[in-house]
Amino acid sequence: MGQDGRLTDTFGRVHRALRISLPDRCSLRCTYCMPAEGVPWIAGSDLLSTAELVRVATVAVEQAGIEELRLTGGEPLLRPDVVDVVAALAALRGPHGAPEVSLTTNGLRLPKLAGPLAAAGLARVNISIAPLRPDRFLALPRRDRLADTLAGIAAADAAGLRPVKLNAVAMRGVNDDELVDLVRFATEGGYEMRFIEQMPLDAGHTWERSSMVTGPETLARLAPAFPLPPVPGRGAAPAERWLVDGGPATVGVIASVSAPFCGACDRLRLTADGQLRSCLFARTETDLRALLRGDADDAALVSAFAGCVAGKLPGHGINDPSFLQPDRPMSAIGG
Repeated sequence: MGQDGRLTDTFGRVHRALRISLPDRCSLRCTYCMPAEGVPWIAGSDLLSTAELVRVATVAVEQAGIEELRLTGGEPLLRPDVVDVVAALAALRGPHGAPEVSLTTNGLRLPKLAGPLAAAGLARVNISIAPLRPDRFLALPRRDRLADTLAGIAAADAAGLRPVKLNAVAMRGVNDDELVDLVRFATEGGYEMRFIEQMPLDAGHTWERSSMVTGPETLARLAPAFPLPPVPGRGAAPAERWLVDGGPATVGVIASVSAPFCGACDRLRLTADGQLRSCLFARTETDLRALLRGDADDAALVSAFAGCVAGKLPGHGINDPSFLQPDRPMSAIGG
């Protein structure tokens, strides 16, 4: 911990954001995440209860300086009490005020839940979107749910969960010829399009650098269609942004592989089974579930947070020859 009570690592990075995976389960089978048959799910008894999850978040916000809480998965909207979870988190107050509570989702349940989530205190959503062409949609998420995804995007916007950010993993031979169409769709709807480089986090360990569409490639595809002046002041945000046709619409690129932004990272991750991770690609975890179920006091939880942050490496090392892909897939870590 830093002298101001913040979670500060040995490289001076102050950690203000905690991403919380609710379930590891998902209603889609995206190729960059898991095989078509799915993966073994975490046993229900190993998942954090709502009371346990809220206690970790309470300690993080009230005593460790966390200002942002992002709910992820798997698919967080598959958790039956997700609205109650959002309400409990939005009610927290720390030394820096109320945390911003956001959520990353595939959008399929938003037509039903967007309104209740907004009323519970959810600030905004990131929604994953695959190819816009219906005949191609099955190639990436392997489910015929494009209409449901689009309905979820519209529901989030109608509920005021703005800015609505649309995330797409650009994949060679799958959707890389639709990048301009995706930006046009987003700007016409008032959404923010963001393209993410495919990362080595799939359960089948089939990732190949050659299949990844890099951030520079994405911009090269967009540049003939739109003037793209850069947006200054990125800070700790994972996406570097550009104005589309001079603005106000923007497009973002998250180039985790080709242009790592580890030096400004301010995020920690809590898995659905209560393991705290200092990095998406961390090879070690801090077991908060054992502390919670062993009647540990808040001081022990704060100490666990501090210990996890103290061991954070300077970067994820994807481009290092010694890099090893995490044992857990993205669905189990939480995006």
